[in-house]
Amino acid sequence: MKTDKITRKNPANMPAPVGQYTHITRIPRNAELFVTSGQIGADRSGHFPDSLNEQVTNTFNNIKTVLESEHLDAEHIIKVNVWATEKIDWDFLYAEWGQLFSHEYPAMTIGYITELGLPEIKIEIEIWAAKV
Repeated sequence: MKTDKITRKNPANMPAPVGQYTHITRIPRNAELFVTSGQIGADRSGHFPDSLNEQVTNTFNNIKTVLESEHLDAEHIIKVNVWATEKIDWDFLYAEWGQLFSHEYPAMTIGYITELGLPEIKIEIEIWAAKV
């Protein structure tokens, strides 16, 4: 079924997502695509808190700011890539996630790596968005 809006679904013949994401997101033809650089846990003054959870909060604030700069919101997000240097507190991250998304989640990939661009960065989240 063709539609001119972004659609998300989880095929019935495969395992359900293990988190708050969707297996497939369809972007209609002629949609405008937006790709962000990875957003990190620095606050507005450029300071990195020592706590991963504080960096998660700052990262989501930075995501909201970058989206708003292009008049986008959560419904436009089609893909999220998450990289972290230490174990993520999923209850905390999903609390922040829930403030951004309602129940229509984008596709998502998560990776744990040994380091990011600067030693003080503990999490980086890249957003792909589309506007029809």
